[in-house]
Order: sequence, then structure tokens, then C-alpha cells
Amino acid sequence: MSADRIEIRRLVQIDAVLYRGIRLEALQANPEAFGSTFEVENAQPLSWFSDRLGASTMLGAFRNAELVAVAGFAVQQGQKSAHKGILWGMYVRPGARKASVGRRLVEAICDLAREQVELIQLSVVRDNEQARNLYARQGFLEYGVEKNALKQDGRYYDSVLMAKDLLE
Repeated sequence: MSADRIEIRRLVQIDAVLYRGIRLEALQANPEAFGSTFEVENAQPLSWFSDRLGASTMLGAFRNAELVAVAGFAVQQGQKSAHKGILWGMYVRPGARKASVGRRLVEAICDLAREQVELIQLSVVRDNEQARNLYARQGFLEYGVEKNALKQDGRYYDSVLMAKDLLE
């Protein structure tokens, strides 16, 4: 897969079927990486996914009509935190990895964030070296570890906290 054939755009409510499919795939493939679960989200009606897209900023990477990657962005709530944003819910389908799709999606999120915030943060499971390396190559710095951040099937997972200063 070539990265130059990838179109990145904001997902809108009519993309709910595509978003639901990739989101459920992500929750099944990497349950340790997300705060939600497949069981919880699979039980939701399509309107729940549509409403989520309407109320949040989710970018999608498309190859032709296929949604191959997603990543969300949110500005933190509260007057004293509104200078910070969060990159969340990122997932790249296996067939789109190693084609710079993840890099392009992170760049697009950072470009979007730069218009609204000064700092963008994320958390990534410590064991996910591929994602940690991707974020580091995009200028994110590790600033802490949340021990036992998530628990999946009786196993704890630490989250590495990363941030990128968008004013630099």
C-alpha cells in the first residue's frame, strides 16, 4: 500500500458504519490498548457511533473507499486546561502499517491541533513499541508512566504518557 494514495479527512456521521467496523476491529485486535471494550461497544446501536462522530473530531485515512486508520482529537475541558489537546483512539489496520499511514494520520492530527491548542498529549501501552516509536519520530516526548493504567483479562498494562509542544 502506498501512502500517496491515502486520503485523510474528518469522519462525519454518515461514516458511522465504516467507523463502527474499524473501531470494533481495534477493540478485538488490541483490547489492552483501549479504555473501552469490544463487548461494550459492540452492544451499541449504529446511532451511538454516528452520535460519537457528530460530537467529536475523528480523522480517518482512506485508501479508495476503505477506511484503513483512525485517530481522534479532543481539546481538554476547563479554562485552565483548554490549551491542551488529546490524541486518542488511534488504530491502523495491519495491511496499512509500514506504509506511512500512521505517520500521515499523526501529522494530520497535529496540524488540526495546532489551530486549537499549544500542547498535544497521548497515552500508549508501554508494550506497544511500534506506536511509541511512531509518536517519538513525530516529536512526542515521554514524560511519565501510569502504572497499571488498564487491566485486561487479569493482566495490568502500564501507559506511557507522551506530549508534543505545538509551539516549537
